[in-house]
Amino acid sequence: MFESSRRITAAAMVAVCTLMPVTRSGAQRAATMAGRSPVYAPNGIAATSQPLATNAALQVLQRGGNAIDAAVTAAAVLSVVEPMMTGIGGDMFALLWSAKEKRLVALNASGRAGSLMTRDALLKRGHTRMPSRGAETITVPGALAGWNELLRKYGTITLAQALQPAIDYAENGYPVTPVISGDWAPEQKLLANDEGGRTTFLINGHTPAPGEWFRNPDLANTYREIAREGPGAFYGGALGQRIVGRVQQLGGYLTLDDLKHNQPTWVTPISTVFKGYRIWELPPNNQGIATLEMLRILEPYDLKAMGQNSAAYLHHLIEAKKLTYADLARYVGDPDYLTISPSRMLSDEFINERRSHLDEHHAQVRVDPGPERTHSETIYLTVADKDGNMVSFINSLFDEFGSGVIVPGTGFALQDRGAGFTMEPNLPNTVAPGKRPFHTLIPGFVTIPGPHPAADGTGDQPWMSFGLMGGSMQAQGHAQFLINMLVFGMNVQQAMDAGRFRHLSGTRVLVEPVIADSVIAQLRAMGHDVRVSVPAQFGGSQAIIKLARGYVAGSDPRKDGHAGGY
Repeated sequence: MFESSRRITAAAMVAVCTLMPVTRSGAQRAATMAGRSPVYAPNGIAATSQPLATNAALQVLQRGGNAIDAAVTAAAVLSVVEPMMTGIGGDMFALLWSAKEKRLVALNASGRAGSLMTRDALLKRGHTRMPSRGAETITVPGALAGWNELLRKYGTITLAQALQPAIDYAENGYPVTPVISGDWAPEQKLLANDEGGRTTFLINGHTPAPGEWFRNPDLANTYREIAREGPGAFYGGALGQRIVGRVQQLGGYLTLDDLKHNQPTWVTPISTVFKGYRIWELPPNNQGIATLEMLRILEPYDLKAMGQNSAAYLHHLIEAKKLTYADLARYVGDPDYLTISPSRMLSDEFINERRSHLDEHHAQVRVDPGPERTHSETIYLTVADKDGNMVSFINSLFDEFGSGVIVPGTGFALQDRGAGFTMEPNLPNTVAPGKRPFHTLIPGFVTIPGPHPAADGTGDQPWMSFGLMGGSMQAQGHAQFLINMLVFGMNVQQAMDAGRFRHLSGTRVLVEPVIADSVIAQLRAMGHDVRVSVPAQFGGSQAIIKLARGYVAGSDPRKDGHAGGY
């Protein structure tokens, strides 16, 4: 496989990360020249999925703002230029390295189910499983409250200032980029069936082509209203009243009090040590724990000897993914309703039991969750500043344009996170009023443990902020990206460029075209139902590594964006 010719040694990786000279073979030089280079910068750096958002973040940094200011500004711009993926109608999460506090903090800004969203109400309407789109799937949008909370506690600019670049692009317009145009096009029918969708996101009845100019004056006006009145305009004010009125008119379950009572939550991140690095994720209600569980299951295997993207390697990762995602379905949901703690799921006892089910030669068709007791489509961005603050930030509507409901005159789609609930009774993620649904959104972070490692990361040094968008691709994508770097010694850009798999369900697996035909044949012989698919199925990632001086960043070629610094 081509990835093997692009590996660097662990010693070389350390040299890269400390800006020391690196000696490479001719094959390694050729591989480096063949693809996009990592981006190095002495002061600040940003990586997003759209160039205008990256540039907006850099402008904030160059004007003296910090990484938090720049991240919120970039998120707002992305809501304009990548509107099917993100916006204030969705939720967000963040991991933030505070240089002043010398610690990692985590924000959960996911909204809750409306007070009218009950299992009985859904059953009475004939639903035996959660609807996948429409007003019934709309939960309280938490993103705007999250943006404001980040700025309030760690930022240096106001929310109004952070919104201004987004207002300018929404008002004046911009040419739509190719990947985003491709993501927009399949939603034409969905948008045409919604009054707000037709008037906001279609141009003369069609979605914008690559390079076609697009404006969203309604969103510009919405952001001006929020800039004047603050987040209260959304959470209980006139804007919120319009949202609730439309949602209820269409059969949804939100009330104005649901918006008024929304609050983001500062939470304690969870971690595990893998190959000498501490990997951090957010705790439930999101799927971050699956990344940590996958890495723990895989730790004892000699993945390097198997070879990157060999049949044996991919088989082990796919089977580990099946085990961890079975646990997600059973045990992960609103943290107030968990029946098993994250620490329990990451304990030696639990991990050893899960690993015992990994058949090294055959694909498992059905995987059960681990024992509860032994004895009784999304945007990701990252920004770092000259002072050492680093932000790992993710914001999403869930599906493209979320629920498909765009309240006329507002300029943004409302998320369909309610589709993430289950109607199976008595589970942490069973639908109920005021519950946070299971979330696919997971920003990631990596630290280097200190000489006397502490379980809570005290004394660790920040190393990398990273993330990968793409629904259920995210946790399995995190694991693949980290293993590419920490086992195979790839640099940050090579680790993104390398071919990926995406396990769907049962034995169904998607792989990218770079995976060799011989490898696919071996996987099929093991019982995997393998199909080759397009890059859009495998997510898009961004990452920033802190060097001894400065930063290096990578940006996924599967998206329109780039990394940039100054």
